[in-house]
Amino acid sequence: MRFLVAAFGDPGHVFPAIALGRALRERDHDVVLETWEERREAVEGAGLGFTAAEEYQMFPPPDPDSADGDHAAEAARALLPLLNEMQPHVVVSDILTLAPALAAERSGIPLATLIPHIYPVVEPGLPFFAVGLQPPRTPLGRAVWRTGQRALNIGLEHGRRDLNRQRARLDLPPVTRFHGGISSELALVGTFPQLEYPRRWPASVEITGPMTFEVPHPEIDLPPGEKPLVLVAPSTAHDSGNHLVRTALAALADEPVRVVATTNRVVPQSPIEVPDNAILVDWLSYSQLMPSASLVISHGGHGTVARALGAGTPVLICPIIGDMSETAMRVSWAKAGLSVPWRLCKPAPIRWAARRLLEDSSFTARAAELAAWGQQHDGAARGAELVERLARGRAPA
Repeated sequence: MRFLVAAFGDPGHVFPAIALGRALRERDHDVVLETWEERREAVEGAGLGFTAAEEYQMFPPPDPDSADGDHAAEAARALLPLLNEMQPHVVVSDILTLAPALAAERSGIPLATLIPHIYPVVEPGLPFFAVGLQPPRTPLGRAVWRTGQRALNIGLEHGRRDLNRQRARLDLPPVTRFHGGISSELALVGTFPQLEYPRRWPASVEITGPMTFEVPHPEIDLPPGEKPLVLVAPSTAHDSGNHLVRTALAALADEPVRVVATTNRVVPQSPIEVPDNAILVDWLSYSQLMPSASLVISHGGHGTVARALGAGTPVLICPIIGDMSETAMRVSWAKAGLSVPWRLCKPAPIRWAARRLLEDSSFTARAAELAAWGQQHDGAARGAELVERLARGRAPA
């Protein structure tokens, strides 16, 4: 069969899409991945077909009345010739990638949505997504969040109205449900089920487990010695001042640990002081470092957190933006790590949290439980199975 997989170009979104595409390819299907031109080498290196996506602002969404407001509809219209030529059995669209979803519906092609992080649709009685709070423990707390749902619905209504304006430009009927950009046929949630709060799940939603992919990179020399290894792995898209890397290196300078930090190719605006027990590189292989580390410090990008937990390594998260606060809270709730608010990202709090995570073996034991689950549940393989099933007209199971 033939599949088009489309993804927003940031690593946290395109890498899971590549993993899914590769799993479909391993099942002897033809796969084309649509994403940013800068990802061509990674996509083709994974053995997938590549087509360049029109790049437009998706997050935060532009004002629909602005010059950029119709780009999603225009990008969808530009994709129609490819769909007509390729005739894919299913289009799989990343949650931030609206144009392929619109184009698939316009062409009458089944659609699946890939959500490469925590499921963002809130159930009444639970905290709003990205607020970064644990579920309420009392009926009163649940009632408070249900009451607050009315305020959330105002924002969701605004999003639905903007989506329907894009749909109208393609002569598609308006949607009446919230989160209309997520497929009602199949939504693949690429996270650990242990990070999801207990709730009722729609029949079309499947938690597959993380979908991981990495561009090959040469191994690096680790700091010598046998002391615990700490990996500092910041976001690739945020923290232009390398604040987390600088803070973590200062916090751990006199601790009985070895430290490997990476800038993840965020070029320092000023020199970064590297203590004697640490090394700093511009890029590294998570496949090499994650299994060797006793602790990973990050901003909380889901891809990095999933790789760490998948290796049985607890995480210390300093969330900076977006869904990172949600991921940080879920990790704390699951007892697989700790979080330090961004406003407290200073040497003393980081040092305290790192000491606790390294000294309390329960965090490592819990991370090992998630890793064991991940070894038995290949997220990309499960996703490919479900997408294939959708193409054959069978309901997810």
